[in-house]
Amino acid sequence: MKHTLLTFALITPFLFVSCALAEDSTSAKDPSSLSFKSIYWSDGDSGRLDGLKFRLANIDAPETGSLKQRGGAKCEAEREIGYEAKAFLVEFTRGKEIKIVRDYGEDRYDRLVVDLTANDVDVAKAGIDAGQLLAWPHKKGRALAPKPDWCAR
Repeated sequence: MKHTLLTFALITPFLFVSCALAEDSTSAKDPSSLSFKSIYWSDGDSGRLDGLKFRLANIDAPETGSLKQRGGAKCEAEREIGYEAKAFLVEFTRGKEIKIVRDYGEDRYDRLVVDLTANDVDVAKAGIDAGQLLAWPHKKGRALAPKPDWCAR
């Protein structure tokens, strides 16, 4: 009996902590149910929403990184249009309510892959319509077409 009471006394605190942790994880808000006022664009297809790293789904933007940088622009013209694409999105989303309308999960860089709206207007579609972004379809994280060649444009 003493052994059973001792075991119970040792395990009980862990049960309470486990229950509290489980409650916290289930009560966390789904990002797609939130709206954001603060958006930072790293480039034309990724950035941060109130600190949450994201990438637009099924979209490619010209790279703004250095020609020498891995994953950077392939030519100087790509860098230039990359900065134009980023500037377009900064202005397009400035002061608007940003919503995640679809969450595809995280990519290999731990960014949430999403569809966004700014005052209920699809951000990716606006970028494509303005000629700043290109469609780059994916399925389950795999590209269905080659990455667009911004230097050939």
